[in-house]
Amino acid sequence: MDVVVADLEFDEWVSARVPALLRFAYLVTGSREAADDVLQSVLTRSFERWGTVRRTDDPDAYVRRMIINENVTSWRRWGKRQSPVAEVFDIARTPDPAEGVSNADAVWRVCQALPERQRAAVVLRFYEDLSDREIAAILECSESTVRSQIHRALSALRVELERQEAGDD
Repeated sequence: MDVVVADLEFDEWVSARVPALLRFAYLVTGSREAADDVLQSVLTRSFERWGTVRRTDDPDAYVRRMIINENVTSWRRWGKRQSPVAEVFDIARTPDPAEGVSNADAVWRVCQALPERQRAAVVLRFYEDLSDREIAAILECSESTVRSQIHRALSALRVELERQEAGDD
C-alpha cells in the first residue's frame, strides 16, 4: 500500500474514532489529563504500526487494548498507583464545587478506586457494551476471569455506595 494512502486511511480512521477512544481512555484512566496522554501515546504507536493494526479483525478493539496496556505501563513506570482523594486540603478554603453531585458522579468516583483490571472489565461491559468473550480477548484472560472481575467490582461498588448512603463517609 502506498504510504500516502495509508496515512490518509489512518487519518480518516482517527477522525472517526478519537471521540469514542478519548471517552474510553478517560473511563480507564480516571482523569482527562491521563486520558489525553495515554491516547496520544497510543495513537502515535498505532500510526507507526498502522499496517498491522488495520489488518486485525477489529482495529478498535486492538487500540482499546493498547489504551489499557499504556495505562498500566504508565502507573507501573512511576512505581505506584494514584488514588483519588475526597478532599484536598489547602490554606485558602473555597466552596466545594462537588456538592450536589449526581449519583452517576458518585458512582464514577467509587469506580476510580477499583483495581485497574476490575475497572477495565466494568468499563468494557457497561460502557462499551461488550460480551464476556470480547472483554476476555481485550484483557487477554478467560471469560470466567472477566465474570469474576465484574462480580468483584460490582460487589465493591455496592458496599461502598451503601456505606456512603448510610453517611459513614
